[in-house]
Amino acid sequence: MPRQSRIDAPGALHHILVRGIDRKQIFFDDKDREDFIARLSVLVEETQTRCFAWALMTNHVHLLFRTGAVAIASIMRRLLTGYAIRFNRRHRRYGHLFQNRYKSILCEEDPYLRQLVAYIHLNPVRAGIVADLSSLAVYPFTGYGALMGKIERSWQDTDYVLALFGGTVSEAREKLKDHLTKWSTKGRCVELTGGGLIRSAGGWRAVKDAYRDKIKISSDERILGSSDFVDSTLNLSKEAYERRTMLRSAGIDLSVLIAAACRHFEIDEKELGSRTRRVDIARVRALIGYIATQELAVSGSEVACRFNIDRSAVSRAVRRVASDNELIEAAKTVLSMLEPTSIQQ
Repeated sequence: MPRQSRIDAPGALHHILVRGIDRKQIFFDDKDREDFIARLSVLVEETQTRCFAWALMTNHVHLLFRTGAVAIASIMRRLLTGYAIRFNRRHRRYGHLFQNRYKSILCEEDPYLRQLVAYIHLNPVRAGIVADLSSLAVYPFTGYGALMGKIERSWQDTDYVLALFGGTVSEAREKLKDHLTKWSTKGRCVELTGGGLIRSAGGWRAVKDAYRDKIKISSDERILGSSDFVDSTLNLSKEAYERRTMLRSAGIDLSVLIAAACRHFEIDEKELGSRTRRVDIARVRALIGYIATQELAVSGSEVACRFNIDRSAVSRAVRRVASDNELIEAAKTVLSMLEPTSIQQ
């Protein structure tokens, strides 16, 4: 059975689990962990991805992200590839470091964000790496220390998480500590780590209650949330997939997109690949990068190569478009020009 595609969208909440191949170690020492964190911090800030929780274990990593201007799949590819190359070079090893496919679960925020913050950060306590919450607060390889104000992590979104627990920082930290204390007594959480129907329904009890009451439950192993959340998420994902498939089937690629944008803005296509610093050209490049990566699934590297610019420049440009209402409207106009009925033969 072919594997299912990732589900993602700007603002989506993801619980990501990365394991070493054959469950082997992916961190041999603190230098490895520090390298991973350094790479993570750069990517999170560069892509405007919000990181709410994280934990580095011996043979796996937990991350809790909200998608920003760049798809989670792109971020994870850069993070894991860069780390694996450096790890293999440093330890004089060859071959794959991670399992072929990391697990990414799109989560419904209201019922699960607080639970996931506790579940992820408690991993070192459950594994016996640290003795208790006091030790966890100063342990440098989870996000809990930053939430408790013991470790500085400017790239971690502590404000949003703390606001979930209290109106002031001191109150929030106290309640967060109480929350983790309560969760530390729980065992393996099927609704957070299980799959399919169990995960989507929120645990076996919810499944049994639904069957008893003859309620149909929508489920998907890529999603953690209520039946309604699963339905709405899959519908939105289907719409995005169908739109992308329609454009591809009509032969819409990066070249066609560039031609449409140049017609709309009345500029010469050659100017886009030049070294000019003109603001209007930079804005058109940014808009093309945004549509290409978000709507056509064209890689940022391909866009960068086409325009003779750095890959990071494409990421920055995409972020600018996402926060620029004028460019968003222009993107909609260019997209409408790409509809099969609008393509000029």
